Amino acid sequence: MSKVTVRPLQASDQEDWRRLWTAYLVFYETTVPEEVYATTWKRLFDPDEFEPKGFLALIDGKPVGLVHYLYHRSCWSQVNNCYLQDLFTDPSARGAGVGQTLIQAVKSEAARVGVTNVYWMTHETNQVARRLYDRVARRTGFIEYDLL
Repeated sequence: MSKVTVRPLQASDQEDWRRLWTAYLVFYETTVPEEVYATTWKRLFDPDEFEPKGFLALIDGKPVGLVHYLYHRSCWSQVNNCYLQDLFTDPSARGAGVGQTLIQAVKSEAARVGVTNVYWMTHETNQVARRLYDRVARRTGFIEYDLL
């Protein structure tokens, strides 16, 4: 099996980024307006924007995975937290270690800037992802609530 490599998103990745992020949104049965695609892409590369950041996973040079992450302050610590916002592996590459490699890349990058708390959420029905998450992270027991 080929090795998974991870690198920061590059401006030349827009087509692959869009394909992977769209597939992620489809997986969660949602969409975003065209303006959100454009704004998110701009934020990823605008030097005046601090967030979000992203990595692309590749197998044999082909983009097969994507992660977005961002840092934020907390009242519980003097250093930022890192929220792993979107994690997606193309179905053709599932089981190859893409998700775990992307999580590790975010963890390493966060540690490089002095952040030790990396966390994320997933839907309770996402059993495949939860098997990975249960292996690589600690489940906190917290339940998310959103104001409508």
